[in-house]
Amino acid sequence: MGGTFQPLGGGGAAIALDEIEISILRSLAVQLLELIGPGEPEPAEDADPLAALFAADGPTEPPADPALARLFPDAYGSPDGSGEDGVDPAELTARSAEFRRFTENDLRARKREDALAVVRSLDGLTPAGDGAAVLELTGQLPLRWLGALNDLRLTIAARLDITQDDESAALFRLPDDDPRKPMVMAYLWLGGLQETLIETL
Repeated sequence: MGGTFQPLGGGGAAIALDEIEISILRSLAVQLLELIGPGEPEPAEDADPLAALFAADGPTEPPADPALARLFPDAYGSPDGSGEDGVDPAELTARSAEFRRFTENDLRARKREDALAVVRSLDGLTPAGDGAAVLELTGQLPLRWLGALNDLRLTIAARLDITQDDESAALFRLPDDDPRKPMVMAYLWLGGLQETLIETL
């Protein structure tokens, strides 16, 4: 089972992780939480949920950080800001701002919950005498992990300036003394975890 997710008999997935892998995954998930930022205050218990929805006041501008921009992209328009289908770019910007205002806070909350699920499930692991612990993901946890693994890969890809999958092939050829090498290894490892978790599910 080492290094890859395997199916569990009653549904879900399991993986054996050693102490270093647990530490790396937990550290990356904590860094993702710090990047995403703190959550919004909880509404009052007697608050009208419909009124709260229409009173949404999230951000309207895309994030300046390239990693956050990758996690929270504009809903309309192309990445270079040009218009699509004959629509004026200013109109696309206005649409994106309005969409972001009503959705980004919820999307941030979901991404935060995914990363927290990773941290909490890793906190419950204790490596055995052979130095490995078996992590079992059931219920909603596999989907939470998939979301967090995807977010981690998007974040690292932004830091490495990877915009297309075929660009990652060149990363295999980096010399060992390249300062990007540890981040590249994490990116490739997370991709393997993500792929085997998808196949398992």
